[in-house]
Amino acid sequence: MNQQLTILFPNSISVHIKREDLIHPFVSGNKFRKLKYNLLQAKEENQETLLTFGGAFSNHIAAVAFAGKEKGFKTIGIIRGDELRTKILENPTLLFAQNCGMQLEFISREAYRLKNEISFLENLKQKFGSFYLIPEGGTNALAIKGCQEILTQKDAEFDYICCPIGTGGTISGIINSVLPHQKVLGFPALKGDFLKAEICNFAQNENWELITDYHFGGYGKVNNELIGFINQFYEDNQIPLDPIYTGKMVFGVIDLIHKNYFPAQSKILLIHTGGIQGIQGMNMKLRNKQLPTINVNV
Repeated sequence: MNQQLTILFPNSISVHIKREDLIHPFVSGNKFRKLKYNLLQAKEENQETLLTFGGAFSNHIAAVAFAGKEKGFKTIGIIRGDELRTKILENPTLLFAQNCGMQLEFISREAYRLKNEISFLENLKQKFGSFYLIPEGGTNALAIKGCQEILTQKDAEFDYICCPIGTGGTISGIINSVLPHQKVLGFPALKGDFLKAEICNFAQNENWELITDYHFGGYGKVNNELIGFINQFYEDNQIPLDPIYTGKMVFGVIDLIHKNYFPAQSKILLIHTGGIQGIQGMNMKLRNKQLPTINVNV
């Protein structure tokens, strides 16, 4: 569903947001897309267990845990930060995953950096037995295939497709499915443009660009301006935005509109990649720092 924003923009620019966050109550947005074909492949390989990686408030961990339960898989989550072992009850994402039946394995940040090493994966197989591996964030060739289905024929009217970026999988699928007259703008949640090389591994078209000015200090970083924007946006449009990905992208697009980045009469489509489950954890951190919180009904 594409929902037009109620905000009146200058230069007759129109903005719609694709509500991928409404696909599924627990496996929403790009996580649903990324897991679709991976789960089918796991079934085809007769695998009974899904194993993946993530951090303390990972949308991916929550999605794999629920999807695995729903589709009859055992799930194992390798969690970055062994200090979290005793804090599951304080962490809404990890508690949700555990309640879905996911087995949580906590490892140090040093060990976590080895997650792509063959020897590290072999040790996991020795410990847990056979499993279907889903990479951190869910990005692989099958995930790209799923993300290529985000855009539909009805989206041909848009000039710009804007997407937040974590690991680069979602935007790669979108790049592969856009029409020649469309341009894709990616808004990384992390500092720097190092994701460009990763995207190039999957992207087949060249009509895309990374906008690297709206990470708000880096992954998981927020400030009062962003929180205020998310709250006001929800009040104006009744659309919840997560503070890690989509909130920063929407902030960036609106800022660019007012800076005349887009030509007059441009039609812009924003991809809402979900991640709403992370708001609860972010609000815990904000309260601990005695900062304003995100006020949305989810």
